Amino acid sequence: MELRGANVLLTGASGGIGQALATALAARGARVVLTGRRVEVLEPLAERLGGRVVAADLADRDAVEGLLDEAGDVDVLLANAALPASGLLSSFSIGEIDRALDVNLRAPIVMAKLAGERMADRGRGHLVFVSSLSGKAASGQASLYNATKFGLRGFALALREDLRPHGVGVSTVFPGFIRDAGMFADAGVTLPRGIGTRTPRDVARATIRAIDRNLAEIDVAPLGLRLGALLSGTAPALSAAVQRRTGGHKVSGRLAAGQRDKR
Repeated sequence: MELRGANVLLTGASGGIGQALATALAARGARVVLTGRRVEVLEPLAERLGGRVVAADLADRDAVEGLLDEAGDVDVLLANAALPASGLLSSFSIGEIDRALDVNLRAPIVMAKLAGERMADRGRGHLVFVSSLSGKAASGQASLYNATKFGLRGFALALREDLRPHGVGVSTVFPGFIRDAGMFADAGVTLPRGIGTRTPRDVARATIRAIDRNLAEIDVAPLGLRLGALLSGTAPALSAAVQRRTGGHKVSGRLAAGQRDKR
């Protein structure tokens, strides 16, 4: 997919990772449509990048369809918005469960349906889903978050096959722990020694690469975390035991506590 001159709809653009994505896309000559709830953050960013803002709350089901209508013809849909949804399932209200499912899974699926149909009619386009290594490796105190991210991965892989004959690409980006901005950084959690991180700019560079090369999946994490995700997929019980032995449950608990007010 050629980004120069492309119309790109970016969700979750007001966060640190979203801002890095928007900046990287604009640097490649894309015309960015930024969406999120914090208009006061989006408008200065859009002005600096020569883009425009469409305010939307993806937890509002009616707003999702309206967003696609306002965005117009989209060449690239970059579904980046998500809620943390960390913590024991028993700690969530039914309303919080619905909100996490709506923002993290339903909204990307609906947007992909609407934008993907139009792309298929034109014979070109690209859909990108920013997931998480939590979409490959399950961990304690993250069952709801894991559910949304595992679901997004399966959806994207299947949709990629469906849209391939129509000239539309589908990619999924899997960040690990991202410092400086985003859910992990906002929670203020200190990782055990030897667990590495990446930056929002790393996520942006990987996303651009996925679009350029029409990659099905790309991880944004140090080798150790990528190997851990691979182990989780092939030997989940062993992976869970390793996480327990290395203090993974403590990290999960701290993340849940740090993200509690963002459900």
